[in-house]
Amino acid sequence: MAAIIVAGFSLNIVAGRSSFAVPAIFHLHAFVFFGWVALYVAQNLLIGRGALALHRRLGWVAILWVPLMVVLGTLMTVLSVQHGAPFFFDVREFLFSNPAQLLLFAGLVAAALVLRRRTAWHRRLMFCGMAILTGPGFGRLLPMPLLAPYAWWAALAAVTLLPVIGMVADQRRTGRVHPAWLWGIGLFVGVQLAADAVAFSPVGTAVARSVTAGTAGAHRPITPYFP
Repeated sequence: MAAIIVAGFSLNIVAGRSSFAVPAIFHLHAFVFFGWVALYVAQNLLIGRGALALHRRLGWVAILWVPLMVVLGTLMTVLSVQHGAPFFFDVREFLFSNPAQLLLFAGLVAAALVLRRRTAWHRRLMFCGMAILTGPGFGRLLPMPLLAPYAWWAALAAVTLLPVIGMVADQRRTGRVHPAWLWGIGLFVGVQLAADAVAFSPVGTAVARSVTAGTAGAHRPITPYFP
């Protein structure tokens, strides 16, 4: 999952679609989100080596780090639509789905922390939370313009394959699938359906137009288009 995220953003740099010459808020956002990726990898390495005490102490970083991710991710979503959201996304879907999935990520991490002593639940819920963050990575690796107007759901389908891999691993190892995977996948889809219901409603459309009013984003179609 870490490799998917790194590969997606690295490809954008190599392809010239992204640049380091951006405002400071972009760099802060990158530091915080890649910081979580590093933390998640480190936590897996620690628990794999039996460093349980350090794993537990380091895990409390999430209490401050995750809310910061939600705030920065939502702010970056607003900035993105004001500058013109990626053309293969519906502006409304992009505006509402990003914060919704970030809140789901935070909820899964919170549930994993509450269930930290039930390790089978803990690690699978953490895995599902991390899987959500691969969406932007997949979005930079998949041929998104060819997937419009279903580009957002295509990226979500790619994300959902990750817990499906976990389900297959469970089945092969123990002969049964842990219910945490079903909760994760069910919430992925349920939250996205709820976000779309709001986004494509008259209220969602009005909010999107209000957020982009007077900005460069107001000049692009609100629906996906081909430049």
